Amino acid sequence: MEDQLRRYLEKAAGGDGDDKLPSKLFESLVMSGLRLDLVEPGRIVCSMNVPARLLNSGNFLHGGATATLVDVVGSAVIFTVGAPFTGVSVEINVSYLDSAFLDEEVEIEAKVLRVGKAVGVSSVELRKKKSGKIIAQGRHTKYLLVPSKM
Repeated sequence: MEDQLRRYLEKAAGGDGDDKLPSKLFESLVMSGLRLDLVEPGRIVCSMNVPARLLNSGNFLHGGATATLVDVVGSAVIFTVGAPFTGVSVEINVSYLDSAFLDEEVEIEAKVLRVGKAVGVSSVELRKKKSGKIIAQGRHTKYLLVPSKM
């Protein structure tokens, strides 16, 4: 399971196709440099240093990048409780509480709040690794695709 999570979360931005851009450009743009540090049932911890490509005009971590991390890491944690797939997003919310700056190390912790037959819910918290100060908190609700009986 850890190897599967590592491949999913630590994707490198590689090129394919005529335009030499990765097939999932947006995820690759945000996730390149993400490290998987801990895997437990119902919990994962990742870290990354904030790269220049993810800074906004104020020179701190862009809110869209933060929301993407809540989406992707909040989805990945669902694998840790035995779900065969992570489904599709029903709702994502993010509260932005502080800023992270260029090269600052950020820790991303995701926890499963509930995984049922059709719905999974996770919480994701981004913190400054050095101080533990919370940068953002998110919650992600997923519809876990139920295989068709047809």
